[in-house]
Amino acid sequence: MAFLSATLDRVKPSPTIAVTNKAQELKAAGRDIIALGAGEPDFDTPRHISDAAIAAINAGRTRYTTVDGIPELKQAICAKFKRDNGLSYTPSQVSVGTGGKQILYNALVATLNPGDEVVIPAPYWVSYPDMVKLAGGEPVIAPASLENAFKLTPEQLEAAITPRTKWLIFNSPSNPTGAGYARDELKALTDVLMRHPHVWVMTDDMYELLAYDGFEFCTPAEVEPALYERTLTCNGVSKAYAMTGWRIGYAAGPEPLIAAMRKIQSQSTSNPCSISQWAAVEALNGPHDFIATHNIAFKRRRDLVIAALSGIDGMTCPVPEGAFYVYPSIKGLIGKTTQAGTVITDDEAFATALLEETGVAVVFGAAFGLSPNFRISYATSDEALTEACHRIKTFCAKLT
Repeated sequence: MAFLSATLDRVKPSPTIAVTNKAQELKAAGRDIIALGAGEPDFDTPRHISDAAIAAINAGRTRYTTVDGIPELKQAICAKFKRDNGLSYTPSQVSVGTGGKQILYNALVATLNPGDEVVIPAPYWVSYPDMVKLAGGEPVIAPASLENAFKLTPEQLEAAITPRTKWLIFNSPSNPTGAGYARDELKALTDVLMRHPHVWVMTDDMYELLAYDGFEFCTPAEVEPALYERTLTCNGVSKAYAMTGWRIGYAAGPEPLIAAMRKIQSQSTSNPCSISQWAAVEALNGPHDFIATHNIAFKRRRDLVIAALSGIDGMTCPVPEGAFYVYPSIKGLIGKTTQAGTVITDDEAFATALLEETGVAVVFGAAFGLSPNFRISYATSDEALTEACHRIKTFCAKLT
């Protein structure tokens, strides 16, 4: 009898974590490494948020809390949804977990039965398909294209839906592309969903506040109120608030679904860190002026990377509307050979050779379900990005 679960055969480790770990190993071994793999702001958590955590420690708020969030945080989340998205929720419709990933996973475990399908537009965050598989479902990948700015069309969504479809996972602005759906683009997708009342929507709005060039964020239940009763609107404090390590994600949706997610969490992690919850209260209720400041830096970095990579023959680099990623296509580089003799057979070979020959760590596109591309996270310093782009340009110029 096998000791390990057969379910593990259906999933793979996170490629983004693997790239980050490899870069750290090489750096520890003395290599000059520029890591552009991790999706993590390089800014410190704002002082007023950290001070709220310290105050919570000093006040002795270090005990177990209710399973899926303290009342004060649920109230802050309800206020955020009303203020930013025009969505009305009560605390009983809110769940708080240990990061956005747990929120998504809880919902999938709570709802999927063997054979249930989940539509996932590609390129996608690396964890979506594997979380679906771990929960017993079947991911159905709906590939978007470079020609459509990596956005799913209504026709593609319609073609992916079957009688077994239970969820659409929707992420805007996107990881890994930074693509954001305008209101009319999203309305075209929600019109499709209105024709399929058995399909629920799980949004991943983690990059909501990271938007540039006048892009206006919107979320499905906001665009189509009739979807309210079958939408789980998910978000968190990790990215915009520079709180990745604090591990707080949240969602709001119909009470029966939230109750089911609470049951899952009660038998897995139980409550998120109490101190992190109080920090998140301050993040949501307190000053937000730092976000605009951070976004000025992110936009500058985005433009720096786009300008540098757009001049490389064989590479195409669309301009993203949000998040802090770019997702260049290397279609014109496939089949070429590096100075060290490596043939660029695919985007994984490109990323591997780039790391080994230049010390620049990126994530290959196949990990996100659409090739031949690679992802750069520009959530790092201008100096590091400038040097990394120089190395990438030099590497590509020497391909034969």
